Amino acid sequence: MKDIKKILCAVDLSENSVELAQYATTLGKALNAEICVLYVAPTLSQYVGFHVPPSSIENFVGEIVDGAVKNMEKFVAENFEGVKATGKVITGYAAEEILHYATEIEVDLIIMATHGRKGIDRILFGSVAEKVVKNAAQAVLTIHPSQED
Repeated sequence: MKDIKKILCAVDLSENSVELAQYATTLGKALNAEICVLYVAPTLSQYVGFHVPPSSIENFVGEIVDGAVKNMEKFVAENFEGVKATGKVITGYAAEEILHYATEIEVDLIIMATHGRKGIDRILFGSVAEKVVKNAAQAVLTIHPSQED
């Protein structure tokens, strides 16, 4: 089996990300692996041309990224105790950026959550996890978050 020394943990910084972080931390500890935590903020460039000035979109995306960077620092500090973990926030289309970053930093494993979208949501939004699984050169572990009632 291939050594796993670097894990990319792709998060959306939602409550489901905490459960994903638990899996990544367990794997990181067991494999003595470094964990790179990644959040991809949307570019919103698809809204240029909808009578929204590009400068407004850029300002909004900037605010999203600034908030995400602050949240990422806190998220990594609170959820990756006992492992070497770093956080990164980038902008773009989630699946593409996850794949690109995984290759760029030479990870051995990508771990990410699925959201289980169905019906029209699945048609409209697709599945980031599915796109990553289908196109990754690395192994991918997907975690379906538990549904607490």
